[in-house]
Amino acid sequence: MDSLITAAGRALAAGDPLGALKRVALRNDAPALALRGIAMAQLGDLSRAKALLKSAARAFGPREAVARARCIVAEAEIALASRDLGWPAKSLDAARATLEHHGDTLNAAHARYLEVRRLLLIGRLDEAERKLARLDPAPFPPALRAAHELMVAGIAMRRLRTKTARDALKEAERAARQAGIPALMAEVENASLMLTTPAARLIARDKEQHLLLEDVEALLASGVLVVDATRHAVRDGRTIAALARRPVLFALARALGEAWPGDVPRAVLIARAFRGKEADESHRARLRVEIGRLRKALGTLADVEATKDGFALKPRPPRAVAVLARPVEDAHAAVLAFLADGESWSSSALALALGLSQRSVQRALDALAAVGKIQSFGRGRARRWITPPLPGFTTALLLPAPLPGG
Repeated sequence: MDSLITAAGRALAAGDPLGALKRVALRNDAPALALRGIAMAQLGDLSRAKALLKSAARAFGPREAVARARCIVAEAEIALASRDLGWPAKSLDAARATLEHHGDTLNAAHARYLEVRRLLLIGRLDEAERKLARLDPAPFPPALRAAHELMVAGIAMRRLRTKTARDALKEAERAARQAGIPALMAEVENASLMLTTPAARLIARDKEQHLLLEDVEALLASGVLVVDATRHAVRDGRTIAALARRPVLFALARALGEAWPGDVPRAVLIARAFRGKEADESHRARLRVEIGRLRKALGTLADVEATKDGFALKPRPPRAVAVLARPVEDAHAAVLAFLADGESWSSSALALALGLSQRSVQRALDALAAVGKIQSFGRGRARRWITPPLPGFTTALLLPAPLPGG
């Protein structure tokens, strides 16, 4: 490899895409095309970067398997940056295997981190954690060590392990400073903000207060009976009654939790659970059935006792009750949580990440756009949606993840 290609590669590794372009901008050989593609990706021109890398992959000869594999890894990173989550993961896995076979451990590790980031985005934390555990960051250069610690912190925050997240972010900051890459340092700084901005609201005895992630972790470990509106469950430190697929039961549980230690009139419960304007006899009959189902779903966590006017939640054993709610409640909060990362998303990528149909996601996007919360650009399959980050709030409790402690 000639000196200009080597110098351009070093410039890219140091986060200097303009310096790299100065050396290879006028060249059309395969290595130069690949480096130009990576440089354009660092500058944010993802469509041009993708085209250059495809050209580079075609230009490399049949005996240059490692070079083609590196192009595939770079394409995968561009796909991830543009939130093309449907990009073929098998291609990335095959490229990683090729790199490992030929001893290119650093680029193979980078491919592994891309796999982990994709899994993290779509909420497959167990799989992401298993893949991450296979990597020892100690021998890696600072940029890859920072990437590793960012993945550790991302998983820990979604699992509400704030000490682990904080320690990982400190290591990530140290590694990013050693790497001297401004974009990487900014990424670490943005991730750290999730630990210092409100993550949820605590509703107890008609009072509300905002909680940080570490406060949420402490609440869930305190033994208090928590009606968790961020995960649609009722839980304490040991037992979880998941109600995400039973919205009527959760609506009843939340209404009872917000009123604790008092009761909730039947008419109010009917309005909350069934959205009925008037409580007629059929509504009251259905309420009795749903209350019975709620008692069964709660099991040993709590009972629901009938009172003169309605029903009341009675924790077993007796203890305090708190409702944990999202910091910003919106009918389409989950969609907003993904868009709040500042990246552009397609409706298909959002559907994959959320586990919903594309039609449902499109309806949510249209509703959010109608009130000016998001905006789009492009047309057809190239259409992308974007919004500025939600000011003053972290979105960790809005993103897909298993129930903490579950």
